[in-house]
Amino acid sequence: MMRSVITGTGSALPKRRVSNAELAETVETSDEWIVERTGIRFRHIAGDGETTSSLAVDASRRALEAAGLEPSDIDLIVLATATPDQTFPATATIVQAELGILDCVAFDVAAVCSGFLYAVQVADSMLRSGTHARALVIGAETFSRILDWEDRATCVLFGDGAGAMVMEAREPAEAGDRGVLAAKLHADGRYNELLYVDGGPSTTGTVGKLRMKGREVFRHAVTNLSAVMTESLTLAGLAPNAVDWVVPHQANARILDATAKKLGLAPEKVVVTVDRHANTSAASVPLALDEAVRDGRIKPGHLVVLEAMGGGFTWGAAVVRF
Repeated sequence: MMRSVITGTGSALPKRRVSNAELAETVETSDEWIVERTGIRFRHIAGDGETTSSLAVDASRRALEAAGLEPSDIDLIVLATATPDQTFPATATIVQAELGILDCVAFDVAAVCSGFLYAVQVADSMLRSGTHARALVIGAETFSRILDWEDRATCVLFGDGAGAMVMEAREPAEAGDRGVLAAKLHADGRYNELLYVDGGPSTTGTVGKLRMKGREVFRHAVTNLSAVMTESLTLAGLAPNAVDWVVPHQANARILDATAKKLGLAPEKVVVTVDRHANTSAASVPLALDEAVRDGRIKPGHLVVLEAMGGGFTWGAAVVRF
């Protein structure tokens, strides 16, 4: 069985950065209120000409550069998003065309904030099977386009962005102990009403706006994330004290703290970008991962756990050796 190894990461953010103070000019809120409850101070908001696909393309180009590859080397694109450019075709095919890839398998995965973890496991399975050699795995969102900007409980929480990574199939002897060691995914559709968008092609014929019951989501997130991280580590035959870094979904600083505490992980082992990026849904894990790789925190040989939970509910974790 082949092993899928991460060989490059990249990310992209819209040009416009919006502070809590700027939001408070149009929304009944304050910097103190937002920071105290979420830890968020800034978010990036897509402007004219900035789309889910354009952010995904920029992140992908940086990931390819880091991997030392050309777009033509890619034969699989799996893109996680809840905010596609169009109802169809898949945003992944738009990225394919923009990168100049003439032929490859390209499709989207819809699992909201957990989407990137779902995309990782899908790509890992396809690479391990030997049907594909190199994959671009992308999380990209323009959540600002589905926010109700009069709902201060939700509009302050989200931002836009994209992250990507290159995964390559390697023979076990070549990969050594590197690569995706284990992954575990879950879903429970009974909790739809806690985090959802109130529109869709087959129901309202509109895009709709995001709706969330924050307290209930918080409670489920801490329980589910700590459990799935333990599951994935057990599958890999590893204990929490073997982990060098946790790269979590950046939803809320309080969730990150509570999850780390429940697992007995030191806070300094958790990569945190929510204060500057807010919640970028499927983009948040690869955005944070790329930052930690590029600033030198995550080094070759480090054991990293990726984890996320999103609407559905969906949640998952992956254990990766860099």
